[in-house]
Amino acid sequence: MTDYIELHARSAFSFLEGASTPEELIGACSELEMPAMALLDRDGVYGAARFHLAAKKIRIKAHIGAEVSVQRPTSEDQRPKEIVSIPLLVRNRTGYQNLCRLITLMKMRVPKHAKPGECTVTPNELAERAEGLVCLTGGSDGLLAKDFHDRGHRGAQRNAEWLIDVFGRGNVYAELQRHFNRDEEARNHAVIKVARSLKLPLLATNGVCYATRRQRQVAEVFTCIRNHVRLETAGRLLSMNSERFVKSPKEMAQLFADLPEAIANTTELSSRLEFTLQDLGYEFPKYPVPPGETMTSFLRQRTYEGARRRYDGRNGSPTFERAQKQIEHELALIEKLKLEGYFLIVWDIIQFCKHHGILVQGRGSAANSAVCYSLGITAVDPVGMELLFERFLSEERGEWPDIDLDLPSGDQRERTIQYVYERYGKLGAAMTANVITYRGRSAAREVGKVLGFDDETLGRLSSLVHTWEWKDPKDTTERQFKDAGLDLRDRRIKKFFQLYLAVQDLPRHLGQHSGGMVICQGQLNSVVPLEPAAMPGRVVVQWDKEDCADLGIIKVDLLGLGMMAVLEETIQIISKDYGEEVDLAHLPPDDQAVYSALQQADTIGMFQIESRAQMSCLPRLRPQKFYDIVVQVAIIRPGPIVGNMVHPYLNRRLGREPVKYSHPSLEPVLKRTLGVPLFQEQLLKMAMICGVRSASNDPKPA
Repeated sequence: MTDYIELHARSAFSFLEGASTPEELIGACSELEMPAMALLDRDGVYGAARFHLAAKKIRIKAHIGAEVSVQRPTSEDQRPKEIVSIPLLVRNRTGYQNLCRLITLMKMRVPKHAKPGECTVTPNELAERAEGLVCLTGGSDGLLAKDFHDRGHRGAQRNAEWLIDVFGRGNVYAELQRHFNRDEEARNHAVIKVARSLKLPLLATNGVCYATRRQRQVAEVFTCIRNHVRLETAGRLLSMNSERFVKSPKEMAQLFADLPEAIANTTELSSRLEFTLQDLGYEFPKYPVPPGETMTSFLRQRTYEGARRRYDGRNGSPTFERAQKQIEHELALIEKLKLEGYFLIVWDIIQFCKHHGILVQGRGSAANSAVCYSLGITAVDPVGMELLFERFLSEERGEWPDIDLDLPSGDQRERTIQYVYERYGKLGAAMTANVITYRGRSAAREVGKVLGFDDETLGRLSSLVHTWEWKDPKDTTERQFKDAGLDLRDRRIKKFFQLYLAVQDLPRHLGQHSGGMVICQGQLNSVVPLEPAAMPGRVVVQWDKEDCADLGIIKVDLLGLGMMAVLEETIQIISKDYGEEVDLAHLPPDDQAVYSALQQADTIGMFQIESRAQMSCLPRLRPQKFYDIVVQVAIIRPGPIVGNMVHPYLNRRLGREPVKYSHPSLEPVLKRTLGVPLFQEQLLKMAMICGVRSASNDPKPA
């Protein structure tokens, strides 16, 4: 089998310049038994995390790089600056850090929605950050191609020499692509001539824009959207053929039969590209502590100070002595996993909010931690509520903790976000991205515009979209079209339907997550490129929260909640009008007026229990204590509903069914919910019990 590795591929994360997901590219690579592939998206590493993870699963090496927009080097003729695309491959971690800083530099100097040509780097900026990178001369939009067209052989050779000066002779490869295009082949001959004169190695690539031939149609739709034209008027903006797919090593060897060294050099270069995202080098910040302290000792002091205040036995809460064992267990695991800095940084955010009168409340699995409760991150006592800490943090699961902080929507939340930026610097903290994909009516309208439909037809097509998302076996596409007055025999209508489905879930543009922030030890722009968000004063990374989690980058969610603003105002009114200070952690759990209102479903305006489903369930469940409210909130959720847990619980609570357990060992876990599992903690405890019993029943080795 011929050895060939594709070292120049774009994904749909080039935003309208590629038609396949990173996973599809890796899938094609696997089918062709290619041991590695390089992803070079336009001006970013947006798809690199997904590319790396997909490759890792099937043991393919994922090379990382990018096509960087650079101002063409100055020439004697002093023509206006033109933009060329220079493909860069990462050779080592230094190269990756330089690539991230280079992209951050070009992105941060212009607004979010900059015009084409504004987001570039200068030749000098490229030269300053060239270490650890390998440069390809590029395809039709590359530096040498533009030079041949405008300035002839001499200009191309001069800029090739400039690339050698910048990257070093061993790190510049003369790239050749063959797509059965006469002009392209003429450029190839000129590139070969320059390469021979400068002793540059030749490198064959296919300039991949889609994984398979059939995805070329999606690429053409994206070309039309990008250039704001209809398909029928796109003309030479469209590609001449469908050759930019992932080709087999055999096909590429046949294309370059006259230049076998160009094929052989792909494996040689691949072997030099040592870096993968496994070697990312991310570190969570070390929290600054006073002289003579360590993060461990400082966290312990803050935790025990808070524990003595909160575990005071008031309103039936546990005493400090009862909680101490659990706190010590949690601190030991936190120290073992070296997460002291994470907890201290979240604690620091909590302190900022308290000092500035901003109501803040931890939510989710963090409420299972007595350390979080003691630090003031959460206001629910996990010891008294018998919550399972391992749901929040477990050594066996190997997952990072995830603490979500609810803040009042509006200015208070923004003050907190800006505090994090100021504390760690504009290059040390950023929001996680939110990848906006093609979905629903907007996708239907954009595809329809490309195909040239009039506004009336576009409206009818868009109105059908929601019905396509509901898969009713008794309904048919033909019937839906007929009902809308559309003829499926019309080739444009049929093609619209195919293309609409093909673009589903492909990236459209990058937004920002509602509140996820990542923080780094040192500069975050050496881990992932940063760019400005649409909102002034915000910076985002080029990966979404799932990408960050998959690569071990810890995030803190600072979420805006309207009810927190209501609570904050209510607490202020109580303090002003009644002279009483309210502590959410010590609210009386036995206020009968509250339970009376709940039992009558008088809950309009009450957070989490004001929906119709909640109001219909409340008179049947009839909450009488705090734990009943916990059950009430949890029972109207997809898990218990889909798992058919609601009616068995209510029937047992009303005495219509006996309380029973699948096994006697499960009674301590399920007793409070009458033998019906409603919480994730219960499932974890059941799994732990079953695991212990299974291990104890295993036959001992002989």
